[in-house]
Amino acid sequence: MPHYTDATKRFLLTAKHAEIAALKQLSGNCRLVISLTNVIHQLQRERGASNVYLCSQGNRFASQLQAQHTQSIQSETTLKSHLNSMYLNEAEQAGNMRLLGSIALALQGIDNVSFLRDQITKTNISAMDATQAYCRLINSLLAVIFEAADVASEPAITRRLVALFNFIQSKEFAGQERAWGAIGFAKTHFNTALCDRLEHLQQQQQFHVDIFLEFCDDHARDLWRQTEQSEATRQQIRLRTMIKQLADGSPIDGQLSEIWYEVASSRIDEMQTVEEWVTNALITLTAKRLQHANQSLKNHKIRLRKLSAQPTNLEQPPTVLFDPAAPGLQDAETAPVNTATNNNFTVQRSFYDLLREQSEHIREMSSELDAACQALIDQKAIDRAKLLLMQQWQLTESQAYRRLQKHAMEQNMRIADIAGRVVNSAAGR
Repeated sequence: MPHYTDATKRFLLTAKHAEIAALKQLSGNCRLVISLTNVIHQLQRERGASNVYLCSQGNRFASQLQAQHTQSIQSETTLKSHLNSMYLNEAEQAGNMRLLGSIALALQGIDNVSFLRDQITKTNISAMDATQAYCRLINSLLAVIFEAADVASEPAITRRLVALFNFIQSKEFAGQERAWGAIGFAKTHFNTALCDRLEHLQQQQQFHVDIFLEFCDDHARDLWRQTEQSEATRQQIRLRTMIKQLADGSPIDGQLSEIWYEVASSRIDEMQTVEEWVTNALITLTAKRLQHANQSLKNHKIRLRKLSAQPTNLEQPPTVLFDPAAPGLQDAETAPVNTATNNNFTVQRSFYDLLREQSEHIREMSSELDAACQALIDQKAIDRAKLLLMQQWQLTESQAYRRLQKHAMEQNMRIADIAGRVVNSAAGR
């Protein structure tokens, strides 16, 4: 007779089924992320073209903007179709509450972006207001990716999602730099405030790239190094240097806005290549993890069948009750491990062996998951701290971040740790 009941066996297998179900949901989330990244990329291009169009009073980029509208609408249609197939079916209750809530908010923005496009086409909105509107929409889409990473339950996949989220965030700041630079060139002058804002965006790009490099794979790192050494990056660095020299408000040729736009767009397109690699690698990894989990379930069933047919001749059954490695009485001395009995367990390949293996697998996954999710926790703390500082001291976002950065440097601490202190202080902890 095996030393377990049918109910215990079923819970062992149900735990494995739950892992597979979570991986299937995660696989769907990863495919959703790919649709989201495409929409974000198209909106970023649309935002940049709109900047040039509006700052030139509609004299430049009219045809490019209309073509970009078509590309953006196609990507939005694909995203909506994907969301409908994933969530709006007979089981609409399925899914994570925060993730679904962030999807609803982002979709509401997409539902109304046609009004923004109409305002831009008629030049009834300023470049500044249009840029802000696009940034808010893109940030709502980024929030969906953040939630998809935050609810992930598999450490290797979570690491890649964290890498992808931070790379997309860096790319978004690169897009905002393109937008602000286009505004400055199109207005034919820069000032200290605008130059400071551009420098802040460059710092934010590097901040998120550093996190990306920590969590991505080796090939993605190599692709990023190639981007850093590309001609587009070198040209943008030269234009950045020019902008710094124009901080005094010296007049410049407005046609430079198109040069800036093309150079910045070339670099962002190169970043898109890296982004596509990471997203495709993510889908491949998810498929492999799912295949491995299904194979593990099959192996469990095979081993259980063999155990059921195997006679048990141990006086003491292998069980958590007498496992010296399992937690017991706090601070009590335990008897030495019975090597002969342990060897017998190994030969018998007991049901308890299966339980211990699965328990260890879950424990290792939880530990790795905690490490992978720390970057997401840090990001939440920084975002929350910035908002608190902005509300308390009437600061801009860049000013709030610099205040956190300054305190972190003065106290030789991570920005995330300083942000945590700000959040805890506001909560009275």
